[in-house]
Amino acid sequence: MPGQSVREILDATSTRVRSGCNGSGACGLCRIRIMDGHANGPTSKEQYLIDESRCARGVRLACQVVPEGDLTIEILSPARKSSWRSLPADAVYHIRGGYVKQGISGSDAVSDTGDKYGIAIDLGTTQISISLVSVNNGRRLAVRYGRNPQEESGADVMTRLVAASGSEMRAREMTGQLVRAIGEGIHDIASREGIDLRRVSHLAIVGNTAMLALLTGRNYELLIRPDTWMGTIDCMPGDTGAWKNAWEIPAGATAEVLPPIGGFVGSDLLAGVLATELTKTTHPGLFIDFGTNTEIALWDGSALLVTSAAGGPAFEGSGIRCGIPAEPGAICRIRFIDGVPEYQTIAGEEPCGICGTGIVDLIAGLIQTGILTEKGQFVTAYAKSGFVLSGSEVVLELKKSDVDVFQRAKAAVGAGIQVLMDEAGLGCLDLGRIFVGGTFGKSLDTVNAAAIGLLPAVPADRIELCGNTALAGCELVLFSSPASARLHRIGEQARVINLAGHPDFDQIYFENLYLRPLER
Repeated sequence: MPGQSVREILDATSTRVRSGCNGSGACGLCRIRIMDGHANGPTSKEQYLIDESRCARGVRLACQVVPEGDLTIEILSPARKSSWRSLPADAVYHIRGGYVKQGISGSDAVSDTGDKYGIAIDLGTTQISISLVSVNNGRRLAVRYGRNPQEESGADVMTRLVAASGSEMRAREMTGQLVRAIGEGIHDIASREGIDLRRVSHLAIVGNTAMLALLTGRNYELLIRPDTWMGTIDCMPGDTGAWKNAWEIPAGATAEVLPPIGGFVGSDLLAGVLATELTKTTHPGLFIDFGTNTEIALWDGSALLVTSAAGGPAFEGSGIRCGIPAEPGAICRIRFIDGVPEYQTIAGEEPCGICGTGIVDLIAGLIQTGILTEKGQFVTAYAKSGFVLSGSEVVLELKKSDVDVFQRAKAAVGAGIQVLMDEAGLGCLDLGRIFVGGTFGKSLDTVNAAAIGLLPAVPADRIELCGNTALAGCELVLFSSPASARLHRIGEQARVINLAGHPDFDQIYFENLYLRPLER
């Protein structure tokens, strides 16, 4: 990405350099050697930390080098391998006029003047995201994301809940997995950014109801009973002292789990509604937080209706033979030019699969080119083979069974949107704004998504791709007591709609299996 330093580019991959100053150039640890290519000249910080003979041989600090084209480098100080990766600044929703300042600003990032730190955690089904912010100056210092280790117990929340409910020992193991994973993410930030965890004063966690219940080990078994889905699930922790000890933050720090609304509608949705200010207008608006458990909120101008759609992990690339998560090497964009697909990968790396946004583009493109019907069936010439997407070193296949998996996920979300719209008596064009949250939503092609019924068909300027809104809303709570109080008020005012209990849900779901625009 233009303007990024070599350190920032590497931080988005599994190959990273040592660092201890958050990229300010103060520690001198992130040493590389430029072997070929062009970049900016040595900065004053490099001239101070690297002697002239090494500079002459191309030794530089990765945080100070901005490529001016392709670079060939040797990493002189590699960091310890880690499964945690840095998120770019624009991956987390930037709240207009909010407390958290967008991005990191050199030496302002880490201070030795007694800064207090806050930690925000978005506990997702597939991915855990962690943000560290300065409470003093309102600056986001670092963001990491890593895989949720509970995937081994099931890709979807219901499978994990059944596993936990069947064995108390298994449930404790699953809780331990989350506690350890969060600790690893926090320590990755601390060790690489030079953060003293003794300065952490506040930690807050948001997530969907199932993940919060499995973290705290409380009442997760209730979520496998449909009769409880309309009520509030108490999954608040008791003593958080063990967490603080495991995460090496002060015993006096505040550590809180922000409560879910009810059923499978979690506090991650509340944080997203808070961050986007969905309810601060008299105009109707829609918020969709895409994920394995997709949560949807509709503001009709005076009331908030919320629901969750169990679409499964298809939007994360799971269950589809060519699918992979949104990580370096994943094809994230596909365009058909004269019937020929052209693609773009994350971080510009060699393609190794297709992530959720790429699958949306591929399916929409196959319909536009007449290879796939709106029923999700390949035309005769492709009926047996499916569609093969070939690149220089990769052959990726999309079969009928893969399309089926995506259709079911799409239908669940489309049905959720339609049920809320019907309940409020609104049509698509009544929506003044649509906020699309989640990693999947950040790079979604809204035209393609609307063409296959994943989003309402509205003018493009009404749709905002927000990225991680749950983390942004959680950060707000770290800074502002009024924001925390408002989040709780939003939860109290929201009305949960249980899709499974809707009398026409089966018919609405069936209609949304078609790959065509939403009918409302």
